[in-house]
Amino acid sequence: QVQLVESGGGLVQPGGSLRLSCAASDSIFNYNAMGWYRQAPGEQRELVATINVGGNTDYADAVKDRFTISRDGAANTVFLQMNSLKPEDTAVYYCNARLLRTTYWGQGTQVTVSS
Repeated sequence: QVQLVESGGGLVQPGGSLRLSCAASDSIFNYNAMGWYRQAPGEQRELVATINVGGNTDYADAVKDRFTISRDGAANTVFLQMNSLKPEDTAVYYCNARLLRTTYWGQGTQVTVSS
């Protein structure tokens, strides 16, 4: 079973940037897609961005043009560059790996956007 470890979260002011990393314990190309999800207090977990094995990306409307998902295959790592952060981006961000009908999750990293 793959292990996913997120890092890079923290406290940032509105308008600021953060870069999240998700290190996988095996090759990210073993999975159909890798992605980032987030969950705010009292809310359901929601999709933020995904990248499939072919490199195609998809984004939630709320983060388009602000967030960028990318990967480093040699390092088995997926990134989420977050720019122009807003208070409503505050959430725990989870890394996700999907293989057919099986989904794996990391432990999450907290992102707080506040002045």
